[in-house]
Amino acid sequence: MDALIFNKSRAGRRAFAQAPRNAVDVDIPQSLLRPDRPRLPEVSELQVVRHFTRLSQLNFSIDTQFYPLGSCTMKYNPRACNALAMLPGFANRHPLGPVSYGQGFLSCMFELQEMLMSVTGMRGVSLTPMAGAQGELAGVAMIRAYHDARGDHERTEILVPDAAHGTNPATATMCGCVVRELPTGDSGDIDFDALKGAVGPQTAGIMLTNPSTLGVFERRILDVAKVVHDAGGLLYYDGANLNAILGMVRPGDMGFDVIHMNLHKTFSTPHGGGGPGSGAVGVGERLLPFMPVPVVSREESQGRISYGWLAEDDLPQSIGRLSGFMGNAGVLLRAYIYMRLVGRDGMRRIAEYATLNANYLQARLRDAGFELAYPGRRASHEFIITLKHEARRFDMTAMDIAKALLDRNYHAPTTYFPLLVPECLLIEPTETESKETLDGFVTAMMDIAREARENGVRYKEAPYKMPVRRLDDVKAARDLDLAFRPDADEGRET
Repeated sequence: MDALIFNKSRAGRRAFAQAPRNAVDVDIPQSLLRPDRPRLPEVSELQVVRHFTRLSQLNFSIDTQFYPLGSCTMKYNPRACNALAMLPGFANRHPLGPVSYGQGFLSCMFELQEMLMSVTGMRGVSLTPMAGAQGELAGVAMIRAYHDARGDHERTEILVPDAAHGTNPATATMCGCVVRELPTGDSGDIDFDALKGAVGPQTAGIMLTNPSTLGVFERRILDVAKVVHDAGGLLYYDGANLNAILGMVRPGDMGFDVIHMNLHKTFSTPHGGGGPGSGAVGVGERLLPFMPVPVVSREESQGRISYGWLAEDDLPQSIGRLSGFMGNAGVLLRAYIYMRLVGRDGMRRIAEYATLNANYLQARLRDAGFELAYPGRRASHEFIITLKHEARRFDMTAMDIAKALLDRNYHAPTTYFPLLVPECLLIEPTETESKETLDGFVTAMMDIAREARENGVRYKEAPYKMPVRRLDDVKAARDLDLAFRPDADEGRET
């Protein structure tokens, strides 16, 4: 279909339901007003409805397709969470309203803090970070604040594994730290000897994802924690893969001092599309004074319970505020409702099914002839296959398979990340997919591989059935043009 509604425009057509209302007097200087009417498409109401309905149907989404993006937890989320979070009492609450008018909301937020502490093993939680990256920023900022408060100003080095999310080194740099990369061993664990050689009086901390982006659990995590702590550093936990261990093991019990949690991934808000998100942070005993504010408080007096805010006066060593108010209320409510719906046992089932689905899919693809990046390791919630041999023998790359999957109505897994695995596909089925869906994905992968062996050139042009064929990614990034301009020569819009 034509993606530009301007190309349906014909002079004189009107869509009255979408037409601008009559002009009203506004207090805007004349010099700032348009001299002419804006150029808008002239289309009928039916054309508007059909155009945007069809446009929406072109999107891949978790509502319509299997979406196995590794490290992204693109799972189905209960609609009940969204419906309850939009109840008028929540949706109409103004953030500047009196605390006494928001006791119901604050009680939910206090319980959310308590539940997150319970499942992570942390001593305190702040809900204010508005994205995973901002949660990372808060975590490293607290580590810096901790060392500065002790007069340990030379601790400016953050250790980051080479398989880490790209935001980890970026966050450390933004906090004024020097990044020192740690290599990964052949089995997917951190090179322990390299770690021992890297720590010292300059070490502020280490940033880890466990399970890592390689899809494996760091088996010597307690030894890692001891080495870093003995050197005077702290441990930061990137919670992007929290659904792999939820209810099974807690980061606090592994020795981590601070954790950010992607509530928009693990706890029900649909992920992707640029937001909104929530990167709530949990802290251990050492970092309690440095939490970002505000934090929800609970008081009981004369048998009456009330909720309020802990602010700068209550936490004078806090790293400060990360948002105008207190995070994304809708995302936090969805997380709270989701956790109440599934309960303690449900948390454990999330991890069990996420791990079961990943290991089942890994075994099926291995048996189908695909090479595992770490064949000696059990998958956590995700795993990696490498197409380095297919690329050499049949000229079939990871990107070719990714594009070919679109024609079979499957979204592609994550491609070329982590960078240390050549021609990799990072695959995460999540806990919400059925065995039939996973089997269908395996069949599609097997069909693509078989056809590529017979005629490998064919997939260089995939996808074939999508409205847009394969794009020049480099040109799109360097020469992006999103402006609409009428083509005066042809008398139509382009």
